[in-house]
Amino acid sequence: MARKSRIHFPGAVYHVILRGNAGQPVFFDDLDRFRFYHFLQYVVEKFGCRVHGFCLMTNHIHLVLQTGNIPLSQIMQNLSLRYTKWINHAQSRTGHVFQGRYKALLLDADAYLMEIVRYIHLNPVRAGMVPLPEAYPWSGHHGYLGKEVLPWLTTDLVLSMLSPNIQKARQTYASFVADGIGETRRNEFHSGTCEGRILGDDNFTEEALTKTKQPRVADYNLDDVLMVVCRRYEITLEKLKAPGKARPCSEARAFAALLVCESPRICLTELGRILNRDIAPLGRAGRRMLEGALEEAELKAQIEAFRLELSK
Repeated sequence: MARKSRIHFPGAVYHVILRGNAGQPVFFDDLDRFRFYHFLQYVVEKFGCRVHGFCLMTNHIHLVLQTGNIPLSQIMQNLSLRYTKWINHAQSRTGHVFQGRYKALLLDADAYLMEIVRYIHLNPVRAGMVPLPEAYPWSGHHGYLGKEVLPWLTTDLVLSMLSPNIQKARQTYASFVADGIGETRRNEFHSGTCEGRILGDDNFTEEALTKTKQPRVADYNLDDVLMVVCRRYEITLEKLKAPGKARPCSEARAFAALLVCESPRICLTELGRILNRDIAPLGRAGRRMLEGALEEAELKAQIEAFRLELSK
């Protein structure tokens, strides 16, 4: 069954959950958590998004994130790739850090923003890790209380809902959070009210679906991908299929894998069958190519050129 595309429009607010692969830890020490803070600040500055709340658990992450003009998918791809690259290097390992696709629930902020911020800041309490949210250092709770300065955390929107006076707003926030202690899991904050994608009433849902601007989904076919890759690298398909790891061919195969992963019409299994390659190394090569584009402008331009040619 095809999965639903993300809902995006400027100003949309989401509850985002990133889970560790196979339930494994995402963070191994405080340095990892501070590095994740660094990457959060990077995406906030680069993509013009806002983080209204967060909680870093051992094996998963909660974010309350508001987008600007850049879709959530692009923000989360950048964030997860950067952190994956960091943690794999720190742990001297390779492979996935996060489990599959992140979970994102679009929220009616007017109705649920305060509640979702409280809910995720109380997550360590519900998990039995601490008796009070103040005892857990890795959430946005301290920022809301004015006890920690995180330049990438936006607290003014929620606090302004409570009082125009900042001190009174913080006191009211603290009382509001304390009132939520003892609250159990709220399924609506995980599965929503519409196809697991939206939490809001019928009017909000209809408006969100109407004004959403979905980014263009890649719709390549495999023959075109192989033709474009071979032409740009000036190699034949037979040479691309041949054994060996010569740089032009291995780089061309990595580009092909990256492009295949972007299209819902084709899969790595088909590419592996044609190129006589295992799909796991192909997938890793494609991911490395995408990660490299985060740091290298020239490589990013090459990828965009491939995409442009395929879209014609």
